[in-house]
Amino acid sequence: MSCGKLAGGGDGGELTGVRAQAWSEPNPYGMVLIKQGAYKMGPSENDTTWGLHQNAKGVSIDNFWIDETEITNAEYRQFVYWVRDSLVRERLYDPSYGGNELFKILEDKNGNQLDPAILDWKRPIPTEKRATEDELRAINSVYWTNPITGEKKLDPEQMIYRFSIFDETAYALRRNKLDPAKRVRNTDVQVDPTEVIMISKDTAYVDEDGKIISETITRPLSGIWDFLHNYIIPIYPDETVWVNDFNNAYNEPYMRQYFNFPCFDDYPVVGVSWEQARAFCVWRTEYLKRSLTGANQAMLEPYRLPTEAEFEYAARGTKSENKYPWRQETPMGDKNCFLGNFKPGDGNYTEDGYLTTSRVASFAPNEFGLYDMAGNVAEWTSTAFLESGPEIMNDINPQYSYNAAKEDPYAMKKKVVRGGSWKDVGHFIRSDIRSFEYQNEQRSYIGFRCVRSQAGCSKGKR
Repeated sequence: MSCGKLAGGGDGGELTGVRAQAWSEPNPYGMVLIKQGAYKMGPSENDTTWGLHQNAKGVSIDNFWIDETEITNAEYRQFVYWVRDSLVRERLYDPSYGGNELFKILEDKNGNQLDPAILDWKRPIPTEKRATEDELRAINSVYWTNPITGEKKLDPEQMIYRFSIFDETAYALRRNKLDPAKRVRNTDVQVDPTEVIMISKDTAYVDEDGKIISETITRPLSGIWDFLHNYIIPIYPDETVWVNDFNNAYNEPYMRQYFNFPCFDDYPVVGVSWEQARAFCVWRTEYLKRSLTGANQAMLEPYRLPTEAEFEYAARGTKSENKYPWRQETPMGDKNCFLGNFKPGDGNYTEDGYLTTSRVASFAPNEFGLYDMAGNVAEWTSTAFLESGPEIMNDINPQYSYNAAKEDPYAMKKKVVRGGSWKDVGHFIRSDIRSFEYQNEQRSYIGFRCVRSQAGCSKGKR
């Protein structure tokens, strides 16, 4: 006897399916949706002048969002100031800094005292004019004054960001299943229930001397927490790159001004390592999640660095055979106008209008609406560098990842860099040219932009 409508089904016992809850992903601010498609990844012809060998490989890419421009000084400064403000709030809560009562009495709806780590969005920091003596001491504690020049600025040593990354790939591998019976599907194979699975886990802590200790530990698999990697990263850009990258050059003004002067707000941030760029992506994800509620947070795809294949696909534009982000076969347009910021000739940096970096979006976008995909600053990708490159990658969403341990040889800590920069000649800003840098290195000519996989179903190719 029927007792009404079956849950999730229709009358008469017919299969009708249970629909998933609909969720409309908000369009990410300042990003462009690149629709799925296929292209030939890598150089498609030999170039004897540069010793370039043809090694193009057909690959397909799924939908993803990508920043219109490189991350700017102003955008990265928001990250730095968020870390600064979090430190100040924790110290306002700390009795050794006066124990500001306004922060100590904050409670949640259940009457539980709030963790100071989340106070950054609960109450603004007092301005110096309105701060009490204790508050002023907490505010000033994150600054450093040069005893020689008297310059007061944020203390880079204190600007550290703690975050965790769950390794979904390692957790998903059958060989890492907690239940030994689920590690092998072949029923002819006798599973060893006593087999010990070893897991490598990145961890970090601050020792008694205030020094950041990062290490990779290897231990027997014991639970899901073994796949959670913990990091502590100093995130302030290295302003000395302008001096260290160029011997016998007077670039000291850039060192003092580039990250701090308002006129450089909309210029691409530089002096940021691959590790710092990854930390920014994690922070940006968490920052956005705080504006969402419930299941929407879990459904949000995280911000991340683009894969090498995604960057090349986005750089080539709608014509996947393009060598550059524009249709021309050279970095010069009609009437010898420059299409990007690069080094036009021997010792000549200024003919394109800029000596070093340029304000983002100073040149015309490619057909996707993306700016500076060639030149200005080269950009980090998430792909680990191998000479063989795309040859060893899958042909669907190609990617090669290697999470180098601290103890690994330095040569294993290379990451792919794409797009070329203001200091490179036209050949090196081509969309199909790859380079590399070490993941902890910081350069005056390397920046980054973020991507985010589209949440939901792909809706046709571009």
